Amino acid sequence: MSLLRPSLHFRYLVKLYLKNLLSILFGLSFAFATMDYFQHIQQLDVSGNYKILYIFYMWQEALGLLYPLAIVFALIVTKLSLIKNNTMGALHAFGYTKKQILVPFLSVAFLTYAVFIFLHTTEFSYAKDKAGFLLKNELNAYDVNDLFFKYNDTFVYIKTLDPVEKKIEDITIFKVKGHQVRYTLNAQNATFDGYAWDAHNVMLRTHQYKNGELSKYTVEFKKNIKTLEGYKPKIIESLYEGKALNVIDAYNTWKLLDKQHLNSDKIRATLYDKIVAPLFSIALLIIIFFKLPFHARMMNFGTVIALSLGVTFVTWGILFGLNQIGSNGVIPPEYTAILPIVLLWIYAIYVYFTDEKTIA
Repeated sequence: MSLLRPSLHFRYLVKLYLKNLLSILFGLSFAFATMDYFQHIQQLDVSGNYKILYIFYMWQEALGLLYPLAIVFALIVTKLSLIKNNTMGALHAFGYTKKQILVPFLSVAFLTYAVFIFLHTTEFSYAKDKAGFLLKNELNAYDVNDLFFKYNDTFVYIKTLDPVEKKIEDITIFKVKGHQVRYTLNAQNATFDGYAWDAHNVMLRTHQYKNGELSKYTVEFKKNIKTLEGYKPKIIESLYEGKALNVIDAYNTWKLLDKQHLNSDKIRATLYDKIVAPLFSIALLIIIFFKLPFHARMMNFGTVIALSLGVTFVTWGILFGLNQIGSNGVIPPEYTAILPIVLLWIYAIYVYFTDEKTIA
C-alpha cells in the first residue's frame, strides 16, 4: 500500500467513516444553528435574507465547536456498524490487525483537524461576532469607541476605531513618568498600513517641569508619525471589546502582550482552545476504538453506545470547563488546556501499544 494507491480495506473504511463523520457533523451543526435561530427569533428584527445569513453564521460557529465530537461519534457509529454486519470479523479473518484497521480512522480524523485549523486562520473564526451584529440589528455598527490601553511605556486613548476601514479618529498618546505627564501626541486620524498606524497631522506637546511642577510646555506639529506597531485593528478590537480572534491574530496578540509585559492568559486560552483542545477527540478515538469490543457476541449494543457517548460528553465538558477557568486567569491555561490533553494522549498511546494483545 502507498499514499497514491491505498489498499482496498483502507479506501472502504475511509469512505464509510467519512460518510458517517459528515452526516453527524452537518446534522449536529444544523440542529445547533436551527435551535439558536428559534431561540433568538424574536430579537432578529432584520429582513429574511439576513435571517438566513444569521443561521449560516451560527452554523459556521457550530462546525468549529462540534467537529471534535463528530470525530468521536462517527467512530462509534462506524465501528458498531462494522461489528453488527460482521465486517470487523471478516477484516480480522483476512489478517488485518487492530492497528491496521485504525489507520483509516486516524487519517480522516487528522485531516479533519487540519482543515478546521486552517479555517480558524480565516474569517471563519469571526462567524459568531457577525451573527451578534445581526442579532443586535447593528448591521453597520463596526465602530469601537473609547479605547484606553498601554503601549510600550506610553498610554493610548482612541475615541473611535473602525476595524473594517482600518481607521482611527482622534488618537492621543501620552507618556507618564512617576506622577508627571512627559508629553502628549494627538492626531485627528490615523490609518493602518498593514503593520503600524500612520497618524496624520500630529500635535506634539512636551511638558517641562521645575521643582516637580509643570512650568511650561512646547508645541510641535508633525505631518506623520508611525505608532502602535503590530496592533492590527482586529487585535485592538478583540483585546478591548472581547471580540473573537483567528489563530494568526491570537498568536500575534500573545506576542504583543508578552512584549508589553501584560497578562495574556485569555489570549493563550483562546489559542489553546482552537489548536490544542480539539486533539482530545483523536486521543479519545484511539481509546474508544481499542476499548470497544470487536465482536458482537461480547457486547450489549445499548450499554456500549451509552457508555461511549457518556465518556465523550464528560471529557468534552470537563475540557470546556477547564478552558473557561484558564481563560479567567484562575489557573494558567497551560494547566487547564495542554496538561489534560497530554495526559489523555499518554493514556491513548499506552492503550495503542498494549491492547493489540487482545482480540476481543
